[in-house]
Amino acid sequence: MFARRTEWELGKNPLTLAIDRFRLDNRELLDLTSSNPTACGIAYDEAAILRALSKPESLSYDPQVFGSLRAREVIASLYALDPERMMLTASTSEAYSYLFRLSCDAGDEVLVPRPSYPLFEMLAQVNDVVLRGYDLFYDHGWFIDFASLRAAISSRTRAVILVNPNNPTGSYLSETQARELEELCEHHRLAVISDEVFFEYALSEEADRVSWAQRHRVLGFTMAGLSKTAALPQMKLAWTAVHGPSALVTDALARLEVIADTFLSVSAPVQHGIAELLATAPEMQGKIRERCFANLTILRETCAVSPVTPLRTDGGWSAVLRIPSLGSDEDFAIQLLEQHGVLVHPGHFYDFRREGYVVVSLLTPTETLREGTRRLIQSIP
Repeated sequence: MFARRTEWELGKNPLTLAIDRFRLDNRELLDLTSSNPTACGIAYDEAAILRALSKPESLSYDPQVFGSLRAREVIASLYALDPERMMLTASTSEAYSYLFRLSCDAGDEVLVPRPSYPLFEMLAQVNDVVLRGYDLFYDHGWFIDFASLRAAISSRTRAVILVNPNNPTGSYLSETQARELEELCEHHRLAVISDEVFFEYALSEEADRVSWAQRHRVLGFTMAGLSKTAALPQMKLAWTAVHGPSALVTDALARLEVIADTFLSVSAPVQHGIAELLATAPEMQGKIRERCFANLTILRETCAVSPVTPLRTDGGWSAVLRIPSLGSDEDFAIQLLEQHGVLVHPGHFYDFRREGYVVVSLLTPTETLREGTRRLIQSIP
C-alpha cells in the first residue's frame, strides 16, 4: 500500500527516549542544542515584522512561478544577483527537492559533505536520490578532502552539495578550494548546490570565505533564506540563485519553471513584506553574532584546562567539541543527560566518521551554556 521510499525506521532513537524519560521527571534541563532563534531569548522588532505582514496587496492572489518579481528584485539587490535567475520557495528544503528532481533520475547520486546536518538523507530518499559522502578533515580548521570527493564520483553522480559555511563545523569555502572544486565539477559535468544560509554569520576575522554565487564555469544553485538571514524561520521564504554557463542556466530555469508552477508554495504576505523583513536582518544578525562570540569565548575559557577541545569555527551557529573517546558519542550524550541534566548532540547525528565529538548550539543563552559546559567537563573521568 505504501511506497518503499517511505519505509523509514519510525521508532525513537535512544537519546530521544532518554529525553522523554528526563522530562517526565520534571527535572531542570540545560539544553545546549536549540537552534531556534525565536526561542533563545533574542529580542525582535515585533512591530516592524507585524507591519510587514499586513500589506493590503496580500489580499489579492497574483501567482508568479518563481515568486514575485518585486520580491526577487529586493533580494537580488542585496547580493548583486540577477532577479530573473532566482527562484523563491517556502524553504531551502523545498528548493533541494526541486533541484534533486531537476538533476536526478531515480537512483542517480548527489555528493554531500561529512560531517553535515542530517536533513539530506531524508530529502534524498523521498526524491529517489542516492547520497554519497565526501569528507571534511580537520587541521586547525576544516577543509574539503578532495581525494575523498574524487573517489566518491561515479557515472551516476549529478551534483555536489556544499554547505557554506558548513553546519556544524562552521567552515567556509575558501578561494583556493572553490577553484579546485570548480575545475573538478567542470571536468565531470557536475552541478554545484551551495547552501549559504549561514553565510552572513562570520565568527572569525581571519575567515577566508567566498560565495559560490560568484562562480560561473559550472551550473550552480546558491541558496539562502529568511530563516537564517533575518532569523525568521516561521516566515517560510527561501531563495535560490541559478548561475553558470548561459545555455545551461536557460535550460535549468525552463525546467524549474514547470516544477515550481506545480506547487506555487510561497505565501503572498511574506513576499509583499520582504523588504521590511530584510530591513530587520542587520540588527538581528548583530545580536546573534554577539551571542555566538560570547559563547565561543565561554567555551574556550571553560575548556582551556580540560580534556574538552572546542574546534575552530569560522561561521554559523554551532560549535564542535572534541571529547575523549571512551565509547560511543550517543552513550556519552545519554549519560550526560541522565546524570548531569545537560543535552548535547552526539557527533554521529551529523555523520562524523569517528567517535569523540559532540555539537552544541551557539544560540544557547550564555549562562546556560556556561553551566552546561562546566557540567560536561565534570562528567568526563
